[in-house]
Amino acid sequence: MNKMILSATIIAISLTGLVSCGQKRKPDKQDNIVTVHNSMNSLDWAGTYAGIIPCADCEGISVSVILNPDETYMVSYLYLGKDDNFPESFSGKFSWDEAGSTITLDTNEIPPHYKVGENRLIQLDMEGNLITGALADQYVLGKNIECSLPK
Repeated sequence: MNKMILSATIIAISLTGLVSCGQKRKPDKQDNIVTVHNSMNSLDWAGTYAGIIPCADCEGISVSVILNPDETYMVSYLYLGKDDNFPESFSGKFSWDEAGSTITLDTNEIPPHYKVGENRLIQLDMEGNLITGALADQYVLGKNIECSLPK
């Protein structure tokens, strides 16, 4: 009789252990699970972006933006149609907004805000707002896939 009770107890404990192994554990705060997808965590954003943006006193400004995986950048401006045409370059660090969709460069010399999209950067105005109007589409820089940097 004792052997039957002992055997039943061992079987019950074993079954309880097996059942609990199959149950999913609830994540706690230390798990840091990302549940929101945004440009920062869902896109291959590192790489080289280029385009020609409007210019008030020239044919356009050729812009090249390199975003590195370590959140550093390099921006080059070349004013088209000017006689003394020398590229201007700026570099530094950038930061993401709280939503993870916009970056801000650490400079006051050039427009610092860009919305990051799939294979494109959209230059924003000095306050970080989308540029509107007839020329709005000309503030989009395309990603150069061949020159993209690894993440």
